[in-house]
Amino acid sequence: MSALLADPTDTALTLVQRTSLTKLVAESVEKLILSGELAPGTKLNEVALAERLGVSRGPLREAFRMLEESGLIRQEKNRGAFVREIALDEAADIYEVRAGLDATAGRLLASRISPSQLATLRGMTDRMQAAAATEDIDGFHVLNLRFHDQIVEMTGNRSLLDIYRKLVKQLTLFRRRNLFAPMAIPHFADEHSAIVDLLATGDGERCAQALLTHAQGGRQRMLRDGAYSEAHPAGGPHAR
Repeated sequence: MSALLADPTDTALTLVQRTSLTKLVAESVEKLILSGELAPGTKLNEVALAERLGVSRGPLREAFRMLEESGLIRQEKNRGAFVREIALDEAADIYEVRAGLDATAGRLLASRISPSQLATLRGMTDRMQAAAATEDIDGFHVLNLRFHDQIVEMTGNRSLLDIYRKLVKQLTLFRRRNLFAPMAIPHFADEHSAIVDLLATGDGERCAQALLTHAQGGRQRMLRDGAYSEAHPAGGPHAR
């Protein structure tokens, strides 16, 4: 009888609260993974993570399922959850898809970019040029990721942005990511500036091609440096 008299909104509210908590927990674990604090291959300790995040193991397990769907962790029966490890060949496949999305974003944005958006991208390329001049590799790397994410976000296409960000997060798991060599970043800074110039002209096809060529160059660099790292595990791309 009490179940019949229960307020139906109680169930709905509980569901919303649980969903919101699960999302917050998933975002917290994701940050630990993408920052490298939880490295690829690491087994996720439910007890330690639940205590650290101040939640029960129920929402944490639901968060694990969300992160598994996004490709950041894998779960094994009777063994638990692990941060995914991305092999070189899988990273290359992901990068290939990402290159196509970059091109699509460029084609879309060129036809609709606003003066304020153009100014934002020019400001980013100016900072890239400054980072290149001072050989600030880490700073350039961060700007590079933001620049491409900004182009996709500016298209206003939510589906494109969701897929793009999912792939970029998965690529972050490929820890042998080739950071830009000091002598190379002026060239990449110029490529980014040229992309913004093309966006300003409204030429979608040329902009798409420029972004595709730029991304394909990054993929080839990743394959080269990844192969070198496998052959010389103690060295890495900067040992040459």
